[in-house]
Amino acid sequence: MTTSELDTLLTTAEAWAAADPDPQTAEELRAVIAHVRAGSAAAGQDLRDRFSGPLAFGTAGLRAALGAGPNRMNRVVVRRAAVGVAAHALDLAAGAYAPRAVVGFDARHNSRIFAEETAAIFTAAGIETFLMPRELPTPVLAYAIRALECEVGVMVTASHNPPQDNGYKVYLGGRAVEEDARGVQIVAPHDAGIAARIEAADGIELAPGGWTVLPESIETDYVAAVAGLADPSSRDRDLRIVLTPLHGVGGRTAHAVLAAAGFDDVTLVERQAEPDPDFPTVAFPNPEEPGALDLALETAGQVGADLVIANDPDADRVALAALEPATGAWRMLRGDEVGTLLGLHLAARLTAASHGGGDAHPDALRPGVFANSIVSSRLLGRIAGVSGIDHAQTLTGFKWIARVHDLAFGYEEALGYCVAPELVRDKDGISAGLLLAELAAATKAAGRTLFDLLDDAFLVHGLHASDQLSVRVGSLGLLGAMMNRLRENPPTSFADSPVSVAEDLAEGSAQLPPTDGLLYLTQNGTRVIIRPSGTEPKLKCYLEVVEPVGSAAELEAAKGTARARLDAVRRDVGEALGL
Repeated sequence: MTTSELDTLLTTAEAWAAADPDPQTAEELRAVIAHVRAGSAAAGQDLRDRFSGPLAFGTAGLRAALGAGPNRMNRVVVRRAAVGVAAHALDLAAGAYAPRAVVGFDARHNSRIFAEETAAIFTAAGIETFLMPRELPTPVLAYAIRALECEVGVMVTASHNPPQDNGYKVYLGGRAVEEDARGVQIVAPHDAGIAARIEAADGIELAPGGWTVLPESIETDYVAAVAGLADPSSRDRDLRIVLTPLHGVGGRTAHAVLAAAGFDDVTLVERQAEPDPDFPTVAFPNPEEPGALDLALETAGQVGADLVIANDPDADRVALAALEPATGAWRMLRGDEVGTLLGLHLAARLTAASHGGGDAHPDALRPGVFANSIVSSRLLGRIAGVSGIDHAQTLTGFKWIARVHDLAFGYEEALGYCVAPELVRDKDGISAGLLLAELAAATKAAGRTLFDLLDDAFLVHGLHASDQLSVRVGSLGLLGAMMNRLRENPPTSFADSPVSVAEDLAEGSAQLPPTDGLLYLTQNGTRVIIRPSGTEPKLKCYLEVVEPVGSAAELEAAKGTARARLDAVRRDVGEALGL
């Protein structure tokens, strides 16, 4: 950077600090400026990064580290985002109706202030606005959008990101979108519309009041609605559960749902039960990460639990762990395994109801379409097929899954599950956790385990085994180079099985819109999908093999063979990527 460029950057940064409404981030930025003027190269790089933005508004809204500058999450950036969202909502209304909005927030640093200022900006723009009464899970916000018939929903959360981050997730609902998209995260062209409105914003007005703080009944209404998903014909509740919200905001709500449905033997992991934005007991507050469930599994051993349920910090995802009979050890189930279990459970309930068996199922559980993302296991499609249920595949992300017409159940392998789209048209780790507890209790009462249910599915449909390979790179630009390498030199086989189908997902199809990704199918049914991550500099490779199983006696051998095939596929994918 030349001296002139540095001087311009410093002038820009000083103007930002002078206009920053947050004294903390203003002082933080002034300290960086002082270090730059003192000759610190590290501070110079930090300052350049802070002002390399603005932070892009995409289909996930905003998500970044907290701090001063346009490429960070702070009050200035959030205020501009709120102005853009309000203007876009008014554009969609076009004077035909008065938009309504609801704003929620979790317990992360600055979440409440970001939410309150969003409510003030929406109100100043003439939008009737509701603010959640306190820190609540993302599924409660998604529920409120539909329950209150709002055109806009905003959730201030960074979900399972590290503690230094925060985010701004935007939903549309009500009269702003078609029925199947009400209460769903935004997709194109709404992201571009909001981004354009942010760019065009020439002033920010905050109302001194006028929005409505919702009563606590918004949570109790959600709890009652979700608890009502429990099968009225089942009385099996003999299940000892360990529950952890991983220092997030889902503990109280999830515990209340389980209790309302009759599960009264629930132990919260004490050291992780209360919201804490610093997440002190985990290296990374994501139940998928190694070590994240260590305290929960330790507690499960102490109390003799049957099941561990873990939500991520905003409770839109759920992880499950159980004692595996083959080893006698606790094992966390993979996302596809949990999706398979929920698919089996819901298919059985819907089939029974359609044939007049048992009590009527709740209105929120109704016949429709089962859907999962293209990178999730193909097993759900086979389960749906034998049950006479339609099945759809979508692009990765719940913004796509939740838009499936007549959705009855949807999931993605990254621990996201939608079991009651009429209540929450998004992933919901609390309602999914309840139905998993219901299934585990019924299975225990029958003298069986969740792993037995998976084995049953493998005997009917073949052993579906999946794995992932993630390749982190130094910059987003390297991802394009790696994808181009594959397009120019496509692999011809995986694990000695020739590639029979190779699809460039960027070309789109009748079933899927274009996306940057490559799909390979081999002659023996192995599937490999490679795509860049949408949120970080990482190439993600999704692997699945299918091993035929003739009898229960062959299962263990088939599992070993499948594992060996997956390992071979991983090696071949690595070689194709030049690793």
